[in-house]
Amino acid sequence: MPLSYGARRQDRLHRNDRRDDQRGSFQRDRDRIIYTSAFRRLAWVTQVVSSEEGEPFHNRLTHTLEVAQIGRRLAEKLIAEQPDEVEGLGGVDPDVVEAAALAHDLGHPPFGHAAEEELDELVRNAGVPGGFEGNPQSFRIVTKLAIRNPEFPGLNLTRASLDAILKYPWYREPGHPTRDRKWGAYSNEAEEFVWVGRGSQLQDTRKSAEAEIMDFADDIAYAVHDMEDFYRAGLIPLNRLFSGNEDELDRFLEGAFDSLERNSRPKPYELSDCKSVFKGLSFSFPILNSFDGTSQQRARLRSLTAGLIGRYVNAIRLQVPNNSNERRVSIEHRAEIELFVLKQLTWHYVINNTALAAQQHGQRRIIKELFNIFSNAATSKQLDIFPMRYRESLSRNSQKEEQVRVIADLLAGLTEQQAIAMYRRLTGVSFGTVMDAIVR
Repeated sequence: MPLSYGARRQDRLHRNDRRDDQRGSFQRDRDRIIYTSAFRRLAWVTQVVSSEEGEPFHNRLTHTLEVAQIGRRLAEKLIAEQPDEVEGLGGVDPDVVEAAALAHDLGHPPFGHAAEEELDELVRNAGVPGGFEGNPQSFRIVTKLAIRNPEFPGLNLTRASLDAILKYPWYREPGHPTRDRKWGAYSNEAEEFVWVGRGSQLQDTRKSAEAEIMDFADDIAYAVHDMEDFYRAGLIPLNRLFSGNEDELDRFLEGAFDSLERNSRPKPYELSDCKSVFKGLSFSFPILNSFDGTSQQRARLRSLTAGLIGRYVNAIRLQVPNNSNERRVSIEHRAEIELFVLKQLTWHYVINNTALAAQQHGQRRIIKELFNIFSNAATSKQLDIFPMRYRESLSRNSQKEEQVRVIADLLAGLTEQQAIAMYRRLTGVSFGTVMDAIVR
């Protein structure tokens, strides 16, 4: 009889790994991720707005650390309160949730979602239908690109941790209403995807319990902390929204729904329900003034964010599914609507801001020109402009699709400063110096 999923959770694809020490298998997964250069890179990758703005906005690293903290505490709470459900699900481990949270944004390219969309279009136009997206790129990094042992690729994480990283446990399906926007793995990682227990025609496309917990923690951190960032910066007018200003609330929600429609994105809730829920939030957490940095106001803002996080931590429960349509967690419906509305604040007041759109136009151009330069160099075998590790990969892979994927790996693995410096050098804007390798 084959071992149950619970019994196989600690398996690793490559058996020839270092021997165990005082750490558990899942603790080692967490540590391996933290020590990768891909993890350190996140300190120089935009979350929403670049650190070059001079404000203490979240970057990908600080966001990731907060997701890891929230996810771990969620897991610990659920384990303590629902031991029977944990056993019925085959196990839930805080280290697995934390490892997945630490890895979940590794694949995000420089400049945020604008560059992600540009890179996806470039890769598909180059003849690779799998395109590009941050989530499968994260899975590719931990299974293929990160280096810790010369005998095998990737970090050789456990089955449980790899499964928890898969927020979208399916391949891309062009034309599908959701699976064409978000997916979990490229066909290049089919072996690893299938080994985790995914990728077959009969696969269970629901997230694992630990992936559900990590994903919910991601939603909490994104919604709450981005709202805090941009209220402090004067971009999100919480004082008008939370003080009962009906006109401002209507403009926000109608604008947010119009934006979703223009971008062909789903509207999961009715506008009237969103308005009712937001009014309830404003009664619970009144914010009456614009942010001016006084001690009293900073304390009030901290109470708001802590209160919201506490509210959502208590909104999730584990459940053992009775059928293939049921998720492995249940989340209070009102909490889901609240998080949706809070995330729309950042989209409406910041991401759709025309000033940010102008920045993103320039960022897209950098990614496009670098992609074209490296594509032409790979085609003509002028590999000397590539950083050494990518030169090695191109030398081993002569197929066009593999070369395109390597170029995407290179661009997605840059910090924003590296991308700008490389663009300037390769376009002749600034030659730099021969002592500066840009990427090491």
